[in-house]
Amino acid sequence: MGILYDARKLKALEFLTALGEYAGKDAEFTQQLWTELINDGRLYDEFVYYADNHTFLDELKIRGYSMSDIYVWQMDKYNIVRELGKNPGSCNKETLVLNAFMEMAAMKRDPDEYVKRIESGKGNDRL
Repeated sequence: MGILYDARKLKALEFLTALGEYAGKDAEFTQQLWTELINDGRLYDEFVYYADNHTFLDELKIRGYSMSDIYVWQMDKYNIVRELGKNPGSCNKETLVLNAFMEMAAMKRDPDEYVKRIESGKGNDRL
C-alpha cells in the first residue's frame, strides 16, 4: 500500500508566500492570512482558484458582496491616492488582492460593520 500525498496546501502556501513577498507584505501578515484561509474552506477555495487563474471565483458572498466587490472597493479607495500623483506599493494589484482576502475574512466575522463601510464609501483609514 502506497502513501498518498496531497501537495495542494503546500503549493497554496508557497503561492501565498511568494505573492506576499512581491506585494511587500511582512511574514506576520502572510501567516495571519494563511491561518484565515486554512480555517475557512470557502475562502481557501477562492484563494486556490485565484492562484490557478489570477481572477476571483466569486462563489463566496457575504451579504451579497464577493471577492471582486471587495477588490473593486479597495481600488476605489486607492484612486484618491492616485489622483494626488502618488502610487505607493499599497496600490499594486497583488497587494489589493491579498488585502481583499484579509478583508473578506474580517467581513465574515463582522458583516454589519464591513457592509456599513463599503456602502458609506469609507476607506482603509477607517478599517
